Amino acid sequence: MLTASPSPALRWLFLDLNSYFASVEQQMNPRLRGKPIAVVPMISDATCAIAASQEAKKFGVKTGVNIGDAKRMCPGLILVEADHSRYVDFHEKIKTEVDRHYPVEVVCSIDEMGLLLDSRHQDEAVVVALAKRIKKGLLENVGEIITCSIGIAPSRFLAKLASDIVKPDGLTVMHLHDMPHKISHWQLTDLCGIGRRMEPRFHAAGIHTVEQLWAATAHELHHIWGGVGGDRFWRELHGQDLGHFATNHSSIGHSHVLAPEFRRPPEAAIVAKRLLFKAASRLRRTDYRAGAVSLSVRTEDRGRGESYERLPTALSDTFTFMQILDRLWPQAMQQVRWARIKKIGVTLYDLQPCAAPQQLELFPELQEAPPELQMRREKLSKIMDQLNQNYGRDSISLGYIPNQVKTFSGTKIAFSRIPEKEEFQE
Repeated sequence: MLTASPSPALRWLFLDLNSYFASVEQQMNPRLRGKPIAVVPMISDATCAIAASQEAKKFGVKTGVNIGDAKRMCPGLILVEADHSRYVDFHEKIKTEVDRHYPVEVVCSIDEMGLLLDSRHQDEAVVVALAKRIKKGLLENVGEIITCSIGIAPSRFLAKLASDIVKPDGLTVMHLHDMPHKISHWQLTDLCGIGRRMEPRFHAAGIHTVEQLWAATAHELHHIWGGVGGDRFWRELHGQDLGHFATNHSSIGHSHVLAPEFRRPPEAAIVAKRLLFKAASRLRRTDYRAGAVSLSVRTEDRGRGESYERLPTALSDTFTFMQILDRLWPQAMQQVRWARIKKIGVTLYDLQPCAAPQQLELFPELQEAPPELQMRREKLSKIMDQLNQNYGRDSISLGYIPNQVKTFSGTKIAFSRIPEKEEFQE
């Protein structure tokens, strides 16, 4: 007589903070509680929401919505300018509180983290009790507005899906035998990994529902993805853990959407210098040198300009980077006919660890400066970094006057990277 194979153990608890940026703002300012708010990079109807409170979401306001449209959707919407250093502070408090109950295995983003469960905590009653203690701990030790949705499942991917089933403040256990019916009502794009650009490929292959996706073979998903991404997605969807791996730096850069008062070319050039100063400081803090610099600009009418320069030898001093930027700026601006600039990006490429030996140049006369001068510049750049860490961002600068960028908001949180505390002083 055949017996059903046992369901895989519950190995992961996935925690997803609800409306995180907006919740932090409401936690810090009681007058915002219970009100529809949108967190924005700047106070302007021309920008987009980077987060919305639960109250605003009821009106359809969500991340990425244009603020002009959001105000029409939600009369009385309150705009709050983002304070990214505050969100990092709360992230550290939350992680500390979760660690107090069970070690965090992986931090996936500023508002997501995963716990890899040991054999004792794989019992459903035990892990549910753990999840409830974590929720209670956040309430008592971090803030009553800071809530989370928790998913528990055999794999990290399924636990993340489970955390999306009940929001806000949900707690969902999902066994492999619960798939796919537990999420059968979802759209394909509700699954992490399937975006608007990928969806037409599934439709072309005859896959329109989650049930059809679940029934597809790994080979079919490989064909739809056009590579091993489809195999990986199939395995994760069916409860397999593929692990997570640390990656080496390949570039360091910063970009910024400019407030209207900074969009004329002279003011935009100041922001470009500030972005490069910040990237160079971060480069040194992570013990890397860069072999190339790039600049990109996007105008208000979406025209783009790009310029790039490779260095004769990898280095990390801000002085040389600023000299290169002085050459890249007119090259990029000529491509857009010196129009008003909406967005600027500066990136340092071809990174090499400082511990790696530097390659000697065949033509040292082509270098920006003699090696002795480069060494002095790198030492001076590090001294500038330390002064800014000790006395505050822009205590000392290069190529711009600090009060010229007093409204420039500096470090931002990206979906794939949480800034370190030092970055808010760079």
